[in-house]
Amino acid sequence: MPHPQTPAGVAPSRPAPIGPPVDPIAGGGGPERLLAGPILRRVRPRQLLLWLATESACAVRVSVEAEDGRALATATRARCLRVGQRLHLQLVEVQLEEDLPAEAWTGYRVWTRPDAQAPEDLSEAGWQDVTPPGLCYPGRSAPGFVHQPRVRALLHGSCRKPHSGRPGDGLARADAHLAAQLALPADARDAWPSALVMSGDQVYCDDVAGPMLRAIHGFLQRCGLPDERLAGTEEAGIACASELLRHPSGYYGRDTLLPRTSGNAALADLFFAGVRKPVFTTANAHNHLVTLGEVLAMYLLAWSPVPWEGLDLSPPPGLDARHAERWARERRAVEAFRDGLAEVRRVMAHLPVAMIFDDHDVTDDWNLSREWEEAAYGHPFSRRIIGNALIGYLLNQAWGNRPEAFGAPLLDQVQQVLDAPGGDAHDALVEQLLRWREWHYTWPTEPPLMVMDSRTHRWRSEGSPRRPSGLLDWEGLTDLQQALRGHPAVLLVASAPVFGVKLIETLQRVATYLGRPLMVDAENWMSHPGAASTVLNIFGHPQTPQTFVILSGDVHYSFVYDVELRPQARRGLRGDAPRIWQLCSSGLRNQFPGRLLAVLDHLNRWLYSPRSPLNLFTRRRSMRVVPRKPEGTPHGRRLLVGHGIGLVELDAKGQPWRMRQLMCDGRDIAFVPREGEAREE
Repeated sequence: MPHPQTPAGVAPSRPAPIGPPVDPIAGGGGPERLLAGPILRRVRPRQLLLWLATESACAVRVSVEAEDGRALATATRARCLRVGQRLHLQLVEVQLEEDLPAEAWTGYRVWTRPDAQAPEDLSEAGWQDVTPPGLCYPGRSAPGFVHQPRVRALLHGSCRKPHSGRPGDGLARADAHLAAQLALPADARDAWPSALVMSGDQVYCDDVAGPMLRAIHGFLQRCGLPDERLAGTEEAGIACASELLRHPSGYYGRDTLLPRTSGNAALADLFFAGVRKPVFTTANAHNHLVTLGEVLAMYLLAWSPVPWEGLDLSPPPGLDARHAERWARERRAVEAFRDGLAEVRRVMAHLPVAMIFDDHDVTDDWNLSREWEEAAYGHPFSRRIIGNALIGYLLNQAWGNRPEAFGAPLLDQVQQVLDAPGGDAHDALVEQLLRWREWHYTWPTEPPLMVMDSRTHRWRSEGSPRRPSGLLDWEGLTDLQQALRGHPAVLLVASAPVFGVKLIETLQRVATYLGRPLMVDAENWMSHPGAASTVLNIFGHPQTPQTFVILSGDVHYSFVYDVELRPQARRGLRGDAPRIWQLCSSGLRNQFPGRLLAVLDHLNRWLYSPRSPLNLFTRRRSMRVVPRKPEGTPHGRRLLVGHGIGLVELDAKGQPWRMRQLMCDGRDIAFVPREGEAREE
């Protein structure tokens, strides 16, 4: 892979001893302290990628040490992007001269020194250990990881809304799981997860609490970001980000800022439709993030406790009385979210983190239909809002997934926009990212982890602009089939479940027929005939894997399905039917209304059980879908509601032998076959 461009002051580094834990005062402060991270991203036998945010444009190096105390020779390169006077994002590549030890602990530390120091100076002078003091697990002197090229376990989750009214955070629960495992004797531990897979809605750009927006603005003022000129906001009377902050609709009224003219009367209704959804989503667009600075600040506040230091969460001056009670309620939820961020930061430093966007990472119902796209991309203000969220996704998520896809020319464009946001270069970058086709990626684990982009590769309906688009177009599905060839097993990440709850999909289909697909998030893999037929043909193709493990989220409840294609759905000379497991873990910090889900679960079991004749009128006529039971839940329940994170463990063939949801209340709930229905394991 080509090296990221090396900024001034960064040179290949020699390993430094890890040593004892850093002193909280001497090692955690100073102008080069880490605002966020390190987040461990992709790990290969001779390469580590780390993402971090620093206050200054410092040089970075990483020292790596094997479990036996042996220092591993490394060279460190980094690309630094200056966001503001006191905010810099860095993707750090660590190259090793020998393979990482497999299935063994490897520790690391992060060092910085002032950027002004000569890059050719390879001496030890000036380097400061800035590894956060609270990042280590008990009994460890440094953060670390276990290189697991053969996947024996994975953590996976989605949908992490900061102001969820329920206690707990799935990422903090994952941290507790790792801490508990490290406290056990080595021979009593579960398999160490090969990755933390975050399958969508890592941040909510479209559903922001008032106190969170207040924190974002306080952090931005501290970082010294340049003001962003806005486009298409003349009627709203705002020309730049600073005027948006002072605007009477800046809090709890941003959905009113889009113009309503004869040419785009439906724009506000479509772009901010989430605020009017009664059941299937709790999206609230009153505080939708608008500027690039707001998006970038949201990520840091979602992943690290450091940016929260000294921030004022009190209501802004002039907030009307009708929002005061809501502010107080949201503030309690946001403060609870903030108080768990030390654990979130720690778990993301110890597991390779794979990410992909879903709609809330950008905006609710993003690209749901051709009508939505024509309205949202047809106005410069909504186009800028979407583009800013994509730039934020690029820098904070996609960059570490597959850095070779984002070369120096593109990152130079990004730096130009960060230096002077709101100009022609900004619009040109947004235009380029809206056409970008390289968000998907594969990690070469065993089995391979294939992450699909099902948000921008849409198969648009030709019959009606209001009908939901397919989640992958023909080109994307063809590329997927080619990528799958020759693999006996695969871990496939699809933000939305490929095999979902049939009753809910039926209700979405009815809403689409009535012309209201936005009211119920009417997007699922079976909603578009072409996409549905093609993806089912891929599963039945004789040259695609025999084992599929599909990891999904999106829906705010969790479930596990065993799926078997019937003989008529198998193509060519395939012998045994492919084994398919659909695992859905949602949400990390969001959940479906419990009583409503219980009703839908009950009706779904009656109407669409594996033996129901109603399946003959759906695409399930060519397959058998058997839900697993969440252990310890009420009789008959198949859908699990509650905050948590999924944990799947695989055997030597890449097939799951245990699937659990680690709940934030401390329970570990296994999904077990229903006696007499599930295939023999």
